[in-house]
Amino acid sequence: MTYQKALEAYINATNTHDFNEVKKILHPEAVYWFTDKTCTSLEDIGNYFQHAWQIIKEEVYSATNVHWLAADEKVATCIYTYRYEGYHNGKFVSGSGRATNVFTVYDGEWKLIHEHLSGSI
Repeated sequence: MTYQKALEAYINATNTHDFNEVKKILHPEAVYWFTDKTCTSLEDIGNYFQHAWQIIKEEVYSATNVHWLAADEKVATCIYTYRYEGYHNGKFVSGSGRATNVFTVYDGEWKLIHEHLSGSI
């Protein structure tokens, strides 16, 4: 799998709303910087995802304007605009923000080791 395919797999896993699927793409030492919280363990990251999926029902997450800043055989970094849509308290909502993802090769596979999301744009 290429780093580009790893990003695609990550987005697809996120849209399953099953953290076990997301976890397959994550490095065991992944660190996430969300707008309102830093998560430094897979358990913290999983709890954050579960909470988000409870708040925004039927969420669909996507990445647009993906730009790979740097990549070699061991690490790749991209920036993109993230978009989400779903239902909050029964009403359709949508939004977007900025993301940075860093992938690295771990046990022969591309894994996400860092994500930084900033609030709506």
